[in-house]
Amino acid sequence: MAADLSAVQAYQAAVRAAQQSVGGAKEAEATPLLDFGNMVSSAIADTSGALANAEQMTAAAAAGEAELLDVVTAVSAAEISLETVVAVRDEVVRAYQEILRMPI
Repeated sequence: MAADLSAVQAYQAAVRAAQQSVGGAKEAEATPLLDFGNMVSSAIADTSGALANAEQMTAAAAAGEAELLDVVTAVSAAEISLETVVAVRDEVVRAYQEILRMPI
């Protein structure tokens, strides 16, 4: 059940990321076409940025320059972002495996 919930959350996060990457434009005339590869690349880049931010915050906390609450928030955001990317990856692999199992 937790895996199903995780997949749903990953899908919802991917939809939000796709909507944000389009810029929330309501008219299709100025928006570029959305493709899965760009969405995944964007999600990976965002996750990488969140992880880098968490590392910077922990280093700043070790130097006494950051609040503990800020560090915990940054690490939690990075963890959620990473879990989302992993859940999407797992679903893509699962879908690929299902395609491979289809009879010709």
